[in-house]
Amino acid sequence: MRVLVAEDERVLADLVAMGLRQYAMAVDVAYDGHSAQEHLAVNDYDVLVLDRDLPGTHGDQICRELAHAGARTRILMLTAAGSLTDRVTGLRLGADDYLPKPFEYEELVARVQALGRRTQPALPPVLERDGIVLDTAHRQAHRHGRYLQLSRKEFAVLDVLMRARGATVSAEELLQRAWDENADPFTNAVRVTISRLRAKLGDPPVIETLPGVGYRI
Repeated sequence: MRVLVAEDERVLADLVAMGLRQYAMAVDVAYDGHSAQEHLAVNDYDVLVLDRDLPGTHGDQICRELAHAGARTRILMLTAAGSLTDRVTGLRLGADDYLPKPFEYEELVARVQALGRRTQPALPPVLERDGIVLDTAHRQAHRHGRYLQLSRKEFAVLDVLMRARGATVSAEELLQRAWDENADPFTNAVRVTISRLRAKLGDPPVIETLPGVGYRI
């Protein structure tokens, strides 16, 4: 899942991003409205965690523009303005969910995960294929009953491949979905992660490489 956190309180923004990354999400951060718009113009995000009162371009305007454009990005407004009127206004602007500050972190994660599922074709939270059982809600993976100790990137790559349901996923798409904007497009990170993932999945081999095209399960 690719997430943009748009929040002008830098400490909070960085903490939210760090925590979401623990759940194998690729997270970028924008500290003002102009930066958020630039990120949204370049990258395809599943979820935008949007502070409503952003400097530069106001969060309401960003929300309104995304909704008007019919963007697939789901919006979670995260703001100190938590009255009933504020919540109704935010939802009418086009937000998909609204979480007032202060908030419980587990609830934030659960809401982001729920919104992320809405950007994908309807799939159960537990994915199964070729003996692999992937529990995306609890970030656990097993194969033939054996627990897989996966890194965050390995889990994210496996998640993308499993959601493709047998379709081929290019290295570029994996880089887009499982890494953040700091990833070097010329890096061999995808190849290395696939190699490590194959080793952990064990036999029989399950990840197929199609030279020049990509990978599939």
